[in-house]
Amino acid sequence: MIAGALELLILKAVLASPAHGHTIAHAIERTSEDVLQVEHGSLYPALHRLEERGLIASFWGTSENNRKAKYYRITPAGRKHLTSERTRWDALVAAIARVLGPAAGESQ
Repeated sequence: MIAGALELLILKAVLASPAHGHTIAHAIERTSEDVLQVEHGSLYPALHRLEERGLIASFWGTSENNRKAKYYRITPAGRKHLTSERTRWDALVAAIARVLGPAAGESQ
């Protein structure tokens, strides 16, 4: 994944409601129609970085299978960060698309 993309995807995944790590990974994979695969070795360090930066907060709860699980929720600073970074991301994607030109098989 492009640097920083996983953190934005995590923030988006917990925007509507708190979730634990497995649910976050599954939401990203499902929403991307399984194009994006979230490795737990990448997910948990990203969650810790976001928490250290105050963009998410964690709390302990009970999962769907009655197990103790750490849940993550977005903070007000995380919402603000997601909004500003989403704007930057959209501009970056549009710029790359302009440089690449039409998709393969399309006329220029």
